This record gives sequence, C-alpha cells and structure tokens, in this order.
Amino acid sequence: MHLLNGFSPIARSVIVAAAIAVTVVVLQSAASIVAPVLLAAFIAVILTPPLRWLRRKRVPQWISLPLIVILLLEAGSVLGLIFTGQLEGFRESLPGYRERLTLLRDQFGLWLEETGVEMAREAVKDMFDPNVAVDLVRVVLSNMRSTFGTGLLVLLSTVFMLLEAPGLQTKLRKAFHLQEEAELRLQRLFTSINHYMVIKTIASLATALCIWGWLWMLAIDYATLWAILAFLLNFIPFIGGLLMAVPALLSALVQADLQVTLIVALGYLIVNTVIGSILEPRIMGRGLGISTLVVFLSLLFWGWVLGTVGVFLSVPLTMVLLIALDSHPQTRPLAILLGPEVAETAAPEKEAPKSATRS
Repeated sequence: MHLLNGFSPIARSVIVAAAIAVTVVVLQSAASIVAPVLLAAFIAVILTPPLRWLRRKRVPQWISLPLIVILLLEAGSVLGLIFTGQLEGFRESLPGYRERLTLLRDQFGLWLEETGVEMAREAVKDMFDPNVAVDLVRVVLSNMRSTFGTGLLVLLSTVFMLLEAPGLQTKLRKAFHLQEEAELRLQRLFTSINHYMVIKTIASLATALCIWGWLWMLAIDYATLWAILAFLLNFIPFIGGLLMAVPALLSALVQADLQVTLIVALGYLIVNTVIGSILEPRIMGRGLGISTLVVFLSLLFWGWVLGTVGVFLSVPLTMVLLIALDSHPQTRPLAILLGPEVAETAAPEKEAPKSATRS
C-alpha cells in the first residue's frame, strides 16, 4: 500500500481494481486446487481448539496430533461409507419413484379436470415429465459423488496443515516481521473464524440430528441421506434451509401422501426456526460483523469464483476479506461499508449564542 502513495487517487483506484480483477481471475481458473485447500484450511481451524486443549492437558504432541488425525480419518471414512451407500440405494429406487411421479401427475391432472379446468391432463403432461425429473436427479447425484470424491484430498491437506499449525504463528512473525498490532489483528482473524466455524458446525450437527429423528419417526426412506444433506447445506446462508427440505419433501410425497409431506415440511420449519433463527444467533453473540446484503452478495460471488466450496465458505471468506480491508486506513472505508449497520451518533448540540447584555 505504501508504494501507491506516489500516485493520484484515481490512479490508485485503477491499480487496486486491476489487482483485484487479476486475483479473481487467477482464483477462478485455479478453483479446482484452491477450493479443496481452502476447505481443508477451515477444517483445520475447527480442529485447532481440541489440539490446544490436549496440549494444555500436557498430552505430548506426538500423541495428540496423531489422535486428532485418526479421529478425523475415521469420521471421514464412516461418513463417506454411509453417504455413498445411501446414494446407491436412492439411485436404485429411482425407477419406482418415476412410476409414482407419473401416477401423481395423472391424478393431479384428473383433479384439475374435475374442478372445471379443460384439457388439464394434457397440459400437466406437457409441463412435467417424470423422466426429465429423474434424469436431473441422476445428474445431481453423479455431481455429488464426484464432489465427495475430493474428500481424500481435503483430508490429506487438513492433516498436513495440522502438522504445521503449532509453529505457524512463529513463522509468520519471522517471515513478515509482524508488529504487535499486526499479530493482534491476525489473532482476531483466527479467533473470529474459529468462533463462527465451531458454532456453525455444532448448529449443523444439531439440525441434522433433529431432521433425522423427525424423518425416522415418520418412516421416510433414506432419512440418513437427507440428514447428511441437512448438515452440509446448513452452512449455506439464507437458501440452505430451503434446499435441505426439497429432497425430503419430494421423497415424502412420492412415498406417502400430501398429509405426511406437510408434516415433514412442518418439521423442517420448526428445526430451522428454533436452531437457525433463535439458538444459533444467540450463541453466535455479537454477530458476524457483516451486513445481511453483503452476506447474500458474497454467497453469489464466492460461488461464482470457487464453485460449490465457495458457496459453503462464503461467510468465513468474507470475514477474512473484511478484516484485511480494515487493517489499512486506505481500505478501511470499504470495511465499514461491508460491515454491519452503524448506529447513528447524536450530533453535538450547538451552544446558543449568548445575548448581548448592556452594562
């Protein structure tokens, strides 16, 4: 930033904008490599507190680190086996779902004709084709399987990051000659990201368990699959709660009837309201330090740059960007604009002019 002081304000703005554009293009072109590494970095941030806790309990590093790594690998393996097994079972059930969807379509068209809508069955057939819907589901499942296949790369990257974690702060201090203020800012960055990721993970796990219990009581097929999707999609702000409900609602409609589907929808509504709108904001405390509009725009931006991983990590990535902008006076106005609503301060009252008094 000091190198830009010799330029005019317009020239500085053009140089900064060009640098940002080049960075975005590079990130987008290297998204297949950058996205898994970023995901591994945030997983490592989540696992750092347990590692520090074991260290405070005087557990040697040669025991604590392999213990965390083994638990991580075991959890990833179990989750992968369950997820792929549920996906295979769901894929095999698609032909039966196609027949059920065809029957529901014909019944809906017949009901419309009985209510007075002419040629309703032909119109509904033109509007909704079960074969197209099933093919779309197959494409989504194949993409999910390929996305899940990058899990090994993410796990390995997380392991190596955890190996480097104990000496990272010392390396950064010596490499960049960080002053006390810069170290405090870096510590604030790690603390904020860790605070968000840990609470979001716990909230997502609670959401998944509640959804699984609700679907299991209603005997909905593949309740475990929909619970895993709920855990993953809960990391997506705004639209995650809606997306997680769609597959389970369609499964309930195909498997049971409209009444059961409405009960499933009620369960999703209650869980997302209680955990996502009441408990999570209270535990999160003072909030993310980002305006609601910026959270939504960051969802679109990081999804465009990094794909699926960018959608999941849009909030923590924006937190990193916000703290980086706040670290320099020339970019601090941008941090204020991206931040939460600022309370207006009352303008100081002007003293009334003293009236001239005659002696």
